Amino acid sequence: MAIRGSLKEASLPDVLQLLSMGKKTGCLSVTHRNNFGSIYFDKGKICYAAIVNRRDRLGDILLKSGVITGAQLQQAIDAQSKQRDKRLGDVLVSLGIISREGLHGQIRIQIEEAVYFLFTWAQGTFNFEADLTPEEQDFLVSINPESLLLEGARRVDEWGLIEKKIPSFDIVFDLDRRKLEENRGNLSKEQEVILPLIDGRLDVAAIVEESGLIEFDVGKALYGLATAGFLHRVGKTKSSEVTAPDTRVEEHRNLGIAFFKTGMLDEAEREFRRVVELRPGDLQARFSVGLVHLRLGRWDDAIADFAAATHSRGASPWVYHNLAYAHERRGEYGKARAALHEAVARGADGDARVHTSFGVLALREGDLPSARASLARARALLGEGKPSAAWYHYAGLEAWLSQRADDAVALLREGTERYPHAAVLFNNLSVALDRQRMYPEALAAAERGAVEEPGIAQLHKNIGDALYRSGRFDEAYDAFQRAVKFNEQIGPDAWFKLGNIRLRRNERADAIRCWERALVLDPDNAIVRQNLTAAKAPS
Repeated sequence: MAIRGSLKEASLPDVLQLLSMGKKTGCLSVTHRNNFGSIYFDKGKICYAAIVNRRDRLGDILLKSGVITGAQLQQAIDAQSKQRDKRLGDVLVSLGIISREGLHGQIRIQIEEAVYFLFTWAQGTFNFEADLTPEEQDFLVSINPESLLLEGARRVDEWGLIEKKIPSFDIVFDLDRRKLEENRGNLSKEQEVILPLIDGRLDVAAIVEESGLIEFDVGKALYGLATAGFLHRVGKTKSSEVTAPDTRVEEHRNLGIAFFKTGMLDEAEREFRRVVELRPGDLQARFSVGLVHLRLGRWDDAIADFAAATHSRGASPWVYHNLAYAHERRGEYGKARAALHEAVARGADGDARVHTSFGVLALREGDLPSARASLARARALLGEGKPSAAWYHYAGLEAWLSQRADDAVALLREGTERYPHAAVLFNNLSVALDRQRMYPEALAAAERGAVEEPGIAQLHKNIGDALYRSGRFDEAYDAFQRAVKFNEQIGPDAWFKLGNIRLRRNERADAIRCWERALVLDPDNAIVRQNLTAAKAPS
């Protein structure tokens, strides 16, 4: 379940403590103006952190910190090109360029510094998505967030002072070299490093990049020089509107990808559209906009985006696969099938996702044997790999519709074990178990699903049905109330049972209102009509 909010209402340290105490696993995304950062958690501990468009690849980290030389980095990269299954960090260790302890220590520092920098973002938004893990990294750490809070708070306080002299990173300073020589005194190590870079042309961001120091250390060093009167401000760098197009395109693309991965879809669409505006022929950006529209359920827009991306002779099979999905959701099964066949023709015949989609189409069209064959082919292609949650959903549905109830239950049990946060699979399992008269297990499955995704009305109705059947009417009433709150059209049965419980409580008028609502949804329901007639009759 996602956790969202504003940094004005809840500070980042407060959010970190909440996730730590809850032993959460997933990704916390933080946005501030055009900046985007991610902190990954594993059972309440920070395991990775990064900031988009901030150079923090392993090679850059070690090179900028002086742990390795440029020649050593190139040697490791050359060696890695011949051992593609090895990570760069492992190659550096195997070459004896750095010890494993030294490698881990440097990356831990980089992750901590990323978190400290995020602490300075007092405005913006945060968004936590459970179970997201970082892409392949050379090293993951395990840091208790509370151990970072004290240092983070100190830096936030110091940033408040620093920003009085350095309000933004696009400011350009020059040195009063005569005054500096007359009063040089004791400069810090960081100040000595940045002095050659303060030339009246480089802005603060460029000094950070060129010096190899972190933002905080550069800001603190500049603040000290400015306070001593050794600096004077000469202006700002040109606005981003006139910076190099390639740089801008990649910055917007990187932000779009980061937003998309963490479910911030409106922001992702905005960034990908900026790429399209800057580079109208960028089919990858159009494809990315299409993926956003799929996630938003805007099928017509997605079809237009993917159709535009197919104009390239080298369009990948995944353009056609996603185009097929959009057509399928629009109910255009013929067009969806044609797009899937084009995906196969372009090399996707060995991909389980494509055959899963063929299975879904067959299910939509009522062709159960073909659906079963396609879904079986998809699983066979995976070998020892794990089928997607969607595959379990449709495979379970096919088994149930084919009257293989035991197979359906087995598939859905396996699916919920592999995807313990997939509320829809718990809902399906609950229904299947209920029909098999396995009532306690059906209730447990529905309750688990509601914990994972409280906004699914059907789960609350399933809970209500199970409690109603066992005579726990007050609890059933609460569950049905939640169901109709999330979806008033959930079905006449929920309103019918709410009316029955109201009548048991001698709340006749409320019972009548519930039954009237049930009759609106199902005008031919004779039992509801009889109840209404009896309830309205003079006593």
